[in-house]
Amino acid sequence: MEEEEQKVLDLVKELVLRLLPNTTEQSSPSIESEKALKYAMRILGSRMTPSISIDEAAMAESIKRHLVNEGKSSDALTFADLYTKFSSKSGPGSIQNKWSVLYLLKVISEDRRKEKKSDSRVSSGFFASTVSGGLPVLFDESNSSRKTLEKSRTGSGSGGVLLISKDPENLRDIAFREFANLLKEESEIVEGVLVRDVLYASQGIDGKYVKFDKNLDGYVLSDSIKVPRSMRIMVRKLCELGWLFRRVKGYISESMDRFPAEDVGTVGQAFCAALQDELSEYYKLLAVLEVQSMNPIPMVSESTGSGNYLSLRRLSVWFAEPMVKMRLMAVLVDSFKALRGGAMAGAIHMHAQHGDPLVQEFMRRLLRRVCSPLFEMVRSWVLEGELDDIFSEFFVLGQLVKAESLWQEGYRLHSVMLPSFISQSLAQRILRTGKSINFLRVCCEDQGWADAASEAAAAVGTTTRRGGLGYGETDALEALVTEAAKRIDKHLMDVIYKGYKFKEHCLAIKRYLLLGQGDFVQYLMDIVGPELSEPANTISSFKLAGLLESAIRSSNAQYDDPDILDRLRVKMMQHGTGDRGWDVFSLEYDARVPLNTVFSESVMARYLRIFNFLWKLRRVEHALIGVWKTMKPNRITSHFLTKQEGSVKLQFISTLRRCQVIWDEMNHFVSNLQYYIMFEVLEVSWSLFVDEMESAKDLDDLLAAHEKYLHSIVEKSLLGERSQTLCKTLFVLLDLILQFRSHADRLYEGIHELQARTMESSLSSRGRNKSRSRSIEEPPEFGSWVGGGRKALTQRAGEFLRNMGQELDRIANEYSLTLEGFIGRLPMQQHVDLKFLLFRLDFTEFYSRLRVST
Repeated sequence: MEEEEQKVLDLVKELVLRLLPNTTEQSSPSIESEKALKYAMRILGSRMTPSISIDEAAMAESIKRHLVNEGKSSDALTFADLYTKFSSKSGPGSIQNKWSVLYLLKVISEDRRKEKKSDSRVSSGFFASTVSGGLPVLFDESNSSRKTLEKSRTGSGSGGVLLISKDPENLRDIAFREFANLLKEESEIVEGVLVRDVLYASQGIDGKYVKFDKNLDGYVLSDSIKVPRSMRIMVRKLCELGWLFRRVKGYISESMDRFPAEDVGTVGQAFCAALQDELSEYYKLLAVLEVQSMNPIPMVSESTGSGNYLSLRRLSVWFAEPMVKMRLMAVLVDSFKALRGGAMAGAIHMHAQHGDPLVQEFMRRLLRRVCSPLFEMVRSWVLEGELDDIFSEFFVLGQLVKAESLWQEGYRLHSVMLPSFISQSLAQRILRTGKSINFLRVCCEDQGWADAASEAAAAVGTTTRRGGLGYGETDALEALVTEAAKRIDKHLMDVIYKGYKFKEHCLAIKRYLLLGQGDFVQYLMDIVGPELSEPANTISSFKLAGLLESAIRSSNAQYDDPDILDRLRVKMMQHGTGDRGWDVFSLEYDARVPLNTVFSESVMARYLRIFNFLWKLRRVEHALIGVWKTMKPNRITSHFLTKQEGSVKLQFISTLRRCQVIWDEMNHFVSNLQYYIMFEVLEVSWSLFVDEMESAKDLDDLLAAHEKYLHSIVEKSLLGERSQTLCKTLFVLLDLILQFRSHADRLYEGIHELQARTMESSLSSRGRNKSRSRSIEEPPEFGSWVGGGRKALTQRAGEFLRNMGQELDRIANEYSLTLEGFIGRLPMQQHVDLKFLLFRLDFTEFYSRLRVST
């Protein structure tokens, strides 16, 4: 080994002496020659390598391609044949470092081509052919004039050619210092190896030198590896793509592993598929870059204008567009981990609102895949009524309910899942269209909606099959939904009106539950009155049902549709202690599917409340008529009592007059209230309801019209929440009228009994004795009148009339105070129609003046 090293030293010394001027082999070495020798040995002993990868096949391919580009195809074939023979030789006597030989030949050829007729040029591959990794140094002896230092570099890193002119004034020290600065930036790794590692990192794979650091959460080049700072910075920037790739790929793998979990869903799966498609395009780019990275990076002396190689700077250009896309995908996966379904699609849509055309196109392409399941759900819901949403991703949410609650509670909008590119009004139409189909199919047992849906799709030029709609076709979606909603809603309204006779049932409820059929109501009240006067716990509902049938057969109600009459039934409400039949009797109407969608339990409860109010009002009216009927025959009694003594006569006349005045006042109130309820409330509300029912375009409009109709009746009838105090006052007035009826009946029954007892007292003693014996069995109030003769009879008659007069005065005073309070509160009510009631009750302003005077 020492002998070989000495031979190399001698050869280098001989070369240095030949290159230095004014120096021969026989002369003693000068200080300058010693410095040059040390410099040469330092270069030979360095570890610097060319900035290309050591690949023999790639170098041969580069030379052959270069010859072809210059139009020397025959030379390229000759070189290929020679290289085959050269590479096939192996053994003890063969050349081991074949790549260095090829590299030397290539550099010499290119230097000769670039430098026209230059003298004594030494290729940078000279030392590379003898000592691997040498740096070429050339001293140009052809120029004897003083020139400044010229330096040119090819390639990157330290692999260049340094041209130093002959320097008789020892200016070569400048070159030595500059070269010393270059040595400080020497690289232990060639750029091609770093390119390959960066490509590995961009696929989430650790390279030879670039590896993923979990602590730093990124790909790093170890500090122990000596590379230029600029190259280290560029590697770090390029490896950002690999870090982004790991996040996107990790999200896809995690989501696919958890599928079919509910938090992933079909939209999340489509999102992952869209990301995977983008990664597939990214893989194709990496495959192209992998091929290019196999080509060596040329040196400075090479013509690199059209070279098909890959350096870090070229890689940064290639990575510019994938970096933007990968950043977008990483932002999306980080932002949408907690989102799913329509919420995820809406959030991605918001990111698509960007001014960069590249970002817009990328996001639209992504959204077309992501929104595909959502648009398929919309199509299936609008045209088929099917809610294929097992992961609760759709903005229409269904739940299991009874048939009568299907429309109101079966489906609702899930606003959290409503994408931002679908408006609230469009979502409501989508919801209603699917509900209409399900209502027709489930409640109406109708299949005509299928033809309407097909006609709607044909009208807007879309298909009923899968994939007919997609993201970016919002106008087409809105046109389809609008057309389908119009046709299906029209078919639904036809089924409701014609197939199930909705209008006829509404009219039947108005006639029987709202007591609009006058002859029926009057006859029913006449025949059930005696039965309802009994205690509630003794009344048979079967007997009342029979009386209802009799009332129907005895009135014009018998000509109604039998299906309507079969739905009318007697209902006995829960009763308490002391309740009479009047307090628990009511009528109900059996609204079956699908009519019970409109006439639901809550709606029928409100109808029942209105019926109870109207029934009590009719009962009061009937009671006042009964009082009048009782008062007229007793005029005969008045002629008899006018012949009695003065005090009894005056009491009698005063009591009858007081009764008549009270009756007139109560009758005035009840008649005007009855007129207001029947005409100003019921008939006006019904007329408006009929108009709105005719203009209703869908079931929601019909429900809204009916709700408005019912609400109008409740509010105008003082049954609303805002009129609770006034309603209680009104019921107190009605109860006072019923008390008056009871006292009036007692008064005239007592007068009639008094007349009968007086006539009996004038008969024979037998007759009087028989009368006395019967009086023991009669109530004390009446039977005791004749117990002590005519004088006692007169005395007790006066006492009876005085007591009755006091009771009537009490009722009259209480009634007047309550009525004044009722009329006084009417102007404070918010409903404008109550002013008509006030006008009718106090059209002479009697109560107003009375209230002012008090």
